[in-house]
Amino acid sequence: MVLSATFVQLLNVTVAQVAAPSMQAGLGAGPGAVQLILAGYTLAYACLLITAARLGDRYGYRRLFVAGTVVFAVGSVACAAAPDATWLIAARLVQGAGSGLVAPQVLSIIQVAVPAERRARAMGLYGATMGVASLSGPLVGGLLVGADLFGLGWRPVFLVTVPVALVSLAGAAVLPRARGAGGQRVDGVGAVLTTVGFGALVLPLALGREAGWPWWTWAGLAVAVAVLGCFAATLPRRPDPLIHPSVWRDRTARWGVVLVFVFNAGVPSFTYLLFLHLQAALGYPAVAAALMSAPFAAAAVLGSRVAPALSHRHGETVLTVASLVLAGMALALGLLVQSAAGRWAAVPVLAVGGAAFGSFTASVFALVLAKADGAAAGSVSGLLPTAQQLGGSIGVAAAGLAYFASPGGAFWHAMIYEAAVFVVAALISLRLRGQPLVEAAAVAQGAVRGGDVAGDDAVAGPAWYGSRLSRKARTVRHASRAGARRSS
Repeated sequence: MVLSATFVQLLNVTVAQVAAPSMQAGLGAGPGAVQLILAGYTLAYACLLITAARLGDRYGYRRLFVAGTVVFAVGSVACAAAPDATWLIAARLVQGAGSGLVAPQVLSIIQVAVPAERRARAMGLYGATMGVASLSGPLVGGLLVGADLFGLGWRPVFLVTVPVALVSLAGAAVLPRARGAGGQRVDGVGAVLTTVGFGALVLPLALGREAGWPWWTWAGLAVAVAVLGCFAATLPRRPDPLIHPSVWRDRTARWGVVLVFVFNAGVPSFTYLLFLHLQAALGYPAVAAALMSAPFAAAAVLGSRVAPALSHRHGETVLTVASLVLAGMALALGLLVQSAAGRWAAVPVLAVGGAAFGSFTASVFALVLAKADGAAAGSVSGLLPTAQQLGGSIGVAAAGLAYFASPGGAFWHAMIYEAAVFVVAALISLRLRGQPLVEAAAVAQGAVRGGDVAGDDAVAGPAWYGSRLSRKARTVRHASRAGARRSS
């Protein structure tokens, strides 16, 4: 049920891209307004993620999940009913705010409500849902715009998510009334700094290329660096920080967030570039372009299905291999897409890449959270989706620059960018390997600090003290005790 909410939230990041020409014509909007319609959702979504994770710790994950889903549903209806571009931009901001409130609660609910022995599979499904949703957006958008249901044109693109949101609300009654450790406050200064900083970062990246990179885009990026730098510098001195200081000391947390950021600088931009090239350069209709990418999305589902077993057997190697496979896919597509015969040969290449993508996304969150120190786990639950959205925004901007900078070989140069990003992701994934299992004992220390889930097999919800102990963590702990008794 909570995964259905994750699906529609991430679907909305990309579903409107295909409908953009129809929206522009129907509303009489200019290019700048269309860019704000597309970017407004991601802007509000990314800005609220870290703060929303802390609000869930404070007021309860289910309460924030319900509130965010209501906001999202209202925003979706408002988008579909928009009479003009200004209304639609405002409604997209509301939609994004609702998604930003919900996203961290899903991870926290999985950590609290799912038994330890089933959590790896649940996290795999979570990662798979994120991946499939991101890829399904252009396909769903293309089909809905092409169908022109009831003569509504682009409006069903937003209405299609409303029934799913209502189902999520109906099922919220069975969610646990869990929250983080008691006595926590929300860091108001930190919330303002992160919201302003992320907003000043995402907005210029989303609008800069179309606007020709005017002075205000560079000023916005400078403000983002200054504000986020101030946030990081003052973090250790605040009594209730949005991000627990242990995140910076935990190698898995640090490199895991960086890995998710870099990897997502490649994937959303890849699907964006593929659709852009098929439609703008090769003249594919929206539906045909969506169907061309279908093997990637279908294989991603299959890859996500086998990801838990692969991760259990091979660990972080899955992330390294998947990233390298995607790098090879990008280079192969850069050569194949240039001719009609090559485009048919690109179908199996897309399928292989999709399987690698599904394996990565279904594994990375579970692997990072399982190995992160208990004190850092709650912050990481908010940082990972934030890194995902920011990486996607920066990646689309960078890939667009690579594509439009050289019209003669635009797609090939863009695919070189994609391959480079995935190779860097593979190198970063190596930093997650080899962490001693005894670090999992830090999770056990969090268990005695209280929370809503108590007992020998559990710790507080993902505030700062992690999740229920994994079997490996308990094995390490019991082995340590047995060794202590023998030595005495």
